[in-house]
Amino acid sequence: MQIKILGPFEVRDGDVADVPGARLRGLLVALALRPGQVVPRAALIDWIWGEHPPADAANALQRLVSRLRKALPGAVVEGVTDGYRLAVDADAVDAVRFERLVAQAREDRGPGRLREALELWRGPAMQDVGLQDSEAFEAAATRLEALRLAALEDRFEAELDLGRGADLVSELTDLVAAHPVRERLVGALMRALAAAGRNTEALQAFQRIRETLADELGADPSPELSALHVALLRGEVGRREENRKTNLRAEFTSYVGREADVAAVRDLVSRHRLTTLTGPGGSGKTRLATETARTLVDGLHHGAWLVELAAVGSGDDVAQATLSGLGLRDALLGEASPSDPVERLVSAVRDRETLLVLDNCEHVIESAAALAHRLLGECRGLRILATSREPLGITGEALWPVEPLPRAEAVQLLRDRATAGRQDLADDRTLSRICTALDGMPLAIELAAVRLRTMSAEQLADRLDDRFRLLTGGSRTALPRHRTLRAMVDWSWELLSDGERLVLSRLSVFAGGASLEAAERVCAGELVDEYEVLDLLAALSDKSLLVAFGEGAPRYRMLGTIKEYGAARLAEAGETELARQAHLAYFTELAENAEPRLRRGEQLEWLAVLNAEHDNLVSAMRGALAAGDAHAAMRLAAACGWYWWLVGRKAEGMELIAAAIATPGEVPDDIRAIVYALTSMFVTSGPGDMPEAAKWIHQAYELGEHGRHRHAALRLVVPLEMMLGDPDALQPAWESLLDDEDPWVRALSRLHLGKLRMMLGQDCESWFDEALVEFRVLGERFGISFAQTELAGCLAMRGEFAEANEHFEQAVSVVAELDALDDVAQLRMRQARLHWLAGDHDACAAAVAEAERLAEGVTWPGTLASLALVRAELARWNGNAQEAFDQFGHAMSLLGEEAKQPHLRAVAHDLHAWFAADLDEAREHRAAACRAAEETGRAPEIARAVVGVADLALRRAQYDHAARLLAASTRVLGRKDLSNPDVVRIEQEARRHLGDEAFDQAAREGAAGVWTELVTVPLTRV
Repeated sequence: MQIKILGPFEVRDGDVADVPGARLRGLLVALALRPGQVVPRAALIDWIWGEHPPADAANALQRLVSRLRKALPGAVVEGVTDGYRLAVDADAVDAVRFERLVAQAREDRGPGRLREALELWRGPAMQDVGLQDSEAFEAAATRLEALRLAALEDRFEAELDLGRGADLVSELTDLVAAHPVRERLVGALMRALAAAGRNTEALQAFQRIRETLADELGADPSPELSALHVALLRGEVGRREENRKTNLRAEFTSYVGREADVAAVRDLVSRHRLTTLTGPGGSGKTRLATETARTLVDGLHHGAWLVELAAVGSGDDVAQATLSGLGLRDALLGEASPSDPVERLVSAVRDRETLLVLDNCEHVIESAAALAHRLLGECRGLRILATSREPLGITGEALWPVEPLPRAEAVQLLRDRATAGRQDLADDRTLSRICTALDGMPLAIELAAVRLRTMSAEQLADRLDDRFRLLTGGSRTALPRHRTLRAMVDWSWELLSDGERLVLSRLSVFAGGASLEAAERVCAGELVDEYEVLDLLAALSDKSLLVAFGEGAPRYRMLGTIKEYGAARLAEAGETELARQAHLAYFTELAENAEPRLRRGEQLEWLAVLNAEHDNLVSAMRGALAAGDAHAAMRLAAACGWYWWLVGRKAEGMELIAAAIATPGEVPDDIRAIVYALTSMFVTSGPGDMPEAAKWIHQAYELGEHGRHRHAALRLVVPLEMMLGDPDALQPAWESLLDDEDPWVRALSRLHLGKLRMMLGQDCESWFDEALVEFRVLGERFGISFAQTELAGCLAMRGEFAEANEHFEQAVSVVAELDALDDVAQLRMRQARLHWLAGDHDACAAAVAEAERLAEGVTWPGTLASLALVRAELARWNGNAQEAFDQFGHAMSLLGEEAKQPHLRAVAHDLHAWFAADLDEAREHRAAACRAAEETGRAPEIARAVVGVADLALRRAQYDHAARLLAASTRVLGRKDLSNPDVVRIEQEARRHLGDEAFDQAAREGAAGVWTELVTVPLTRV
């Protein structure tokens, strides 16, 4: 068990334990401060209730002890005659361990144990125990805080004795500001400033405390502090550090994930006199700079020096801060005027071979740039390594952008920092979620590691949508802007102009980045004209608040933290809805402009545009849906529907289209008609053929003025409407579109006429050939692939498997250009069938593996069901009944209600019949398959069912009937189907038993017969 009271109250007994209520927590703290010792009842009562104990205080205390035992079953709270004792190891209580380490440190006289002791503090002692009106409790908290300050003073003195004074200035400055009359702290600060060569500031520190003591306490400084003041005046303090070559601090933590960056920056520094590390706040610029400088110290005669500019407020202060950072003494400053710090600095550094690390230049960028330019021009041995959120902008400056950590290194950093506080971390998957949400930013990851002391990784990952409230526990010794995530971003925001702030906040409505054109439309407003947006984007990119990416025309994106911050600022300004509407308007117009071009030769060009803006299109749609704007949502659905379908985003597209349709509100008829037509296309995609499609087709037909609308989807609805009303009118309806004004509609109509003729058992190849030519002229890849696929099917039926496979390869090549993974996966699976038929089982397995790999990125149930059906067919051909039924069952589960449709029922009965050992069972399934196939009215389904009955006849030794049924299936289909291996197998077996002459005679009889009559004999129970 671990009990932590030096900061937020926390008890761990394996996991974090819940100790509810101030009095229960107070009781545990009182016992924990004296582990293994008996605490008298009277002391506990006074601790918990102070001057107002209850009438039955002893019983109330006993009840509290009982509750504590239940809350902490792992704790042993022993009752003895005079009181209670907590049986835990002393080191299990952080406060007790702290006091032990401090006592040991006073014997060791070194800073190590003091550092270890002080690292136990996570905040004010017992800060959230919540015990009220208890003088004993308050006294204990005050005592612990006094011990902490004393330990800090001891540590500073030990560090100063080791010559580390310059490293302590920042930390001591903060502490003296908080405790201005603690003389030991002021004395340590004076020594540290002297060690850093800042004697004037050290003397000023003494003057401040002398005035404060006089004003507040009417006292003078102690003899010890006065003696230190005199030593400073005599120059007796700080001399031991004259020969130091660096003021770089020793780091307390390991450096994770930037080893290659250190080598690269070191190379830049060796080749360029000015190198600037740029990147957003919290990206690790300072640490990378200091780690790089550390590797260069020994090779520089006068070392490497860190100049911290974060606290600098004016241009003149930059030069003075540099003087202080270099630790230069008056003896080194020559005859230069002491009133001009730049001249003093140039004089001192002119002949020195040294590296200057100018850290945090962004808020004094002009002054830092001017100083760097002057120094580099007059000091030939000087090199400068700067860190800034934007470049210094000096000729010859080398830039190194400090990127977020890659995922693996980010997880390593989080694990490294978090294990300092707990060992039971989650697996890398959860840590990866945290790091991804935090953009791989080191500061945010380190803040998250602090939170992992009191939260599980899963809890933290689930709550990062409120990251600014959550990530607030930075190091007390860090710069104020590095103590919370919000402070980090606030710092950058305060440095922006009004125009930059407006653009940054409005950019938060984008998802997946913004093009220049989109940013100009959405970000322009009262403060910013459209033509000014480009320069503001460039400025924000230079300041590391935007990332410009992509080849050719750049796009601009924000890290997630900056985006969330920008959104909050946009909401504060009351402009969220205005920006959302501008974003929606731009992307709706973009999609409408692209939509007809997706059916022409510019298809790839416009697909690239829409793919780049995919996240924005979805975001705009979801924004319209959330706002209940039916008109806007339907308009965008009409513009994006074909795109979603074309590139294989069917699941996403159907979800958004359905949501748009379900949104109540007024929508023009023509827009509704287009969306309904697109819906019918989505719901009929895949092996399913939902009757629901009829509803959408009919409504699209009625609202679309019976096909007189110019949109291609509405003209294609006409033959579908005819099919629903009168199937015999389908062919004339498609033929009427062969003269359409739109060449894409003409080509697709010709293709559908070919499919219709195939269904009717008529010649179809010439129609596919002509459609392919027309689509190639247009340069429309979906149509090319469609036609190639149908031609491949025709060739396969003739047994020309190699030629069919070539058509599939051509179809794959054009569909791959569309990046439609689901279509490529289906084509590969159909190729697997051809390889099996050609006897190349290795190629078949490879094609199946490729299809399965592609299907990992597919979510559309229709596509996944189609793949499963082909796998079931291949398993059946291989005689693997279990695999066949498993795959078929998977397909049916994906299709849901659609699995009840007749063509799928036919497939189901066909599969059961193939594996049925009992002839009566097989006969029943064959009969059911014939009924379902006849219900479809499609020649391929009917022919397949008739071949199945031929197999039944073969099993019943009715070889002449088998021959007749094969011929009947050929007649139904209009050709012999050699892509069905059962046709070849049954014919070979029947010929072997009948002989060629008898077989041919039976086949002629079957060709002249009617299939519904021919199947009756094998289907009759014997």
